[in-house]
Amino acid sequence: MKNVLICASMLGPILAFAQEKDLTNTKSIEEVVLINSYIKKDSEYSNKMPLKAIENPQVYSSIDKVILENQGIYAVDDAFKNITGLQNMWTSNGRAGDGGAYVSLRGFVSANSLRNGVLGAVTGTIDAINLEKLEVLKGPSGTLFGSLLSSYGGVINRVTKKPYETFGGNISVSGGSYDTYRAAVDINTPLTQDKKLLFRLNSAYTNEGTFQTEGFRRNLAIAPSLSYKPTDRLSINLDMELFQMKNMSDQTFFFYSGDYLQKVKNVKDLNLNYKNSYLGKDLTNTGRSINFFGQVNYQISNSITSSTNFSTSSSYSDGFMPYLYFSGKDADSMYRSDQSTRDSRKKSLNFQQNFNGDFRIGNLRNRVVLGFDYLRVNNNQNFYDVNGFDKDALGNSIPVPLHQPGFDYTNFNGSALQAQYNAMAGNEKPYLIKGIQENYAVYISNVLNITQNLNVLMALRVDNYVNKPDNIDPEQNKKLNQTFFSPKLGVVYQLVKDKVSVFGNYQNSFKNLNYYVDAAQATRTPVPEQANQMEAGIKTNLFNGKVSSTFSYYNIRVKDVLRNIPSIAAPNAQVQDGTIVSRGVELEVNAYLLKGFTAIAGFSYNDSKYTQSDESVLNRRPNTSGSPYLANLYASYQFLDGKLKGLGFGIGGNYASENKIVNTLNTSNNTEEVFTLPSYVVLNASAYYDAGKFRIGVKVDNFTNQHYWIGYTTANPQRLINAVGTLTYKF
Repeated sequence: MKNVLICASMLGPILAFAQEKDLTNTKSIEEVVLINSYIKKDSEYSNKMPLKAIENPQVYSSIDKVILENQGIYAVDDAFKNITGLQNMWTSNGRAGDGGAYVSLRGFVSANSLRNGVLGAVTGTIDAINLEKLEVLKGPSGTLFGSLLSSYGGVINRVTKKPYETFGGNISVSGGSYDTYRAAVDINTPLTQDKKLLFRLNSAYTNEGTFQTEGFRRNLAIAPSLSYKPTDRLSINLDMELFQMKNMSDQTFFFYSGDYLQKVKNVKDLNLNYKNSYLGKDLTNTGRSINFFGQVNYQISNSITSSTNFSTSSSYSDGFMPYLYFSGKDADSMYRSDQSTRDSRKKSLNFQQNFNGDFRIGNLRNRVVLGFDYLRVNNNQNFYDVNGFDKDALGNSIPVPLHQPGFDYTNFNGSALQAQYNAMAGNEKPYLIKGIQENYAVYISNVLNITQNLNVLMALRVDNYVNKPDNIDPEQNKKLNQTFFSPKLGVVYQLVKDKVSVFGNYQNSFKNLNYYVDAAQATRTPVPEQANQMEAGIKTNLFNGKVSSTFSYYNIRVKDVLRNIPSIAAPNAQVQDGTIVSRGVELEVNAYLLKGFTAIAGFSYNDSKYTQSDESVLNRRPNTSGSPYLANLYASYQFLDGKLKGLGFGIGGNYASENKIVNTLNTSNNTEEVFTLPSYVVLNASAYYDAGKFRIGVKVDNFTNQHYWIGYTTANPQRLINAVGTLTYKF
């Protein structure tokens, strides 16, 4: 066999053959699958064109579905633990518009918004049932993906499963700790004898309980996919995703300014009961995300292709969102509140046209993408709140004790909360986000091979952003129209062809801001806030493709940040002169060390701070930056032959250093207000046996029963030791 190409989307049929000749004659199909799943990191999406990792000037990480299956992962949020430099900050709650999971990347908050390179936002739990690969592109990526779908820290892109030409699939059932049970199906079939029309359906239902006194999460995922190839030059793909979620939001503590911050500096100082949710029953929310996708690919000539993409994204939510917070003087008591949504919706539409070319001008190879992108966002989000559930006789919010024996925390429940909303009927002051945002963009990117070892990437994007708010206050309804240029430059030199390369990049991203009020109470038009990154590093692909690694140093400078300058006359006054600098290093290694033995490892350090701001946060780490130090490791071994063939097991974990979720100077009395989530090490293990038609697997997460917290300016306790077993039948 001379050309062995792995088609990872066809695990049911024969896996076919990849281009590395050294893998063909000496290695089994199973071994080639492992190497390509764990080591090979090429991407078609990071620069909107096919590029080998070794020749790509951008840093990115990717996790293949084989890794997720071996680790027993069935939710995208859980897959993030394999990504170097990424830290979970907030799990999804299903709230329309902004209810998805949030993570920290290079000191900045990011969310999951891309699917196969175009809009694919999901506000609830994203089931991994239709996930082929998860990609995380590091650093500001506005040049090719725009400001509304990217963050300064990076971009998260889901690559989904595609239909294939033979009948096959699998059915699996799972069960485990905390009332966890799950059923999933993946069915693929050709619809015509000539196999030009193909269909695939992925679907799953998951129920999860909680380690605390109250809480649950129920998720339904349905993802059909249709592929039609009428000619060798033309292919058409249609996809749909439905993610429905009913849940009780994870316990969340907020920390507002107050004297209690002089008494407690760490979440351990609060002596919270880790297993007590401090909530009652029926505080539920229903969320739904529906996405439609269409793609038409056409081979115009041997060197030019066209890709026309269309996607719509719709989110809906209705229900309670309870939260707990500390404020004032007493650290031994807390406040209970809610921010609900009612028939809240957000709809988005994305059209994208790309032309890709691969041609030579003289002796210089050019790989070009020329694209047009249109994005429309229609907000109709409706937020209602009970600010302080517990009231005194005058209607003022009062705290409840944290440590009083016998206190009935269950009185904060759905019936009692709804009664308060009913009493407010007609006098509510909802917080509404309404209006339409439109963005038109043209971009061009070219990878120029000056020599066989040296290539230069040059890209430029031009955006026209229009914001048409629909607010109650007419002063906030001014239409905003801005045009912005976003450049990108990358250089790669391969010291050893296809094995060792050094790279550098300049990347840009930006954010369009709303009108603001200055100290003189005058309305000001902002310029787009923007981030510029300089990065350099080295990539390797050694030992016949068995070890790949990336090491890089980056420096991101965000300028024109709005900062507060409140005064008595203008308590909401701002000025646009703030600066944030985020710098750090990242090391990622993916290795196939011995036959059947694989490892994923990573380490990152991030130093982020305000270099120009008001005195309260100047030279301090932003409280949304996450932990400065992160590390991840997962090692696994799989028997590839002999009597134990198909047996595999793995162990690994994650480390995060302390995370300052409050980090300010109280300028009124010149005292620090700092509150920290402690560092943690969480260890996980998995084992499985694949017997061809049947597969059985088990995972044990957090097997040391670590009590640990994550947070997006909040403290959110995480799940204790839990085990889940899965049985799969393949056909």
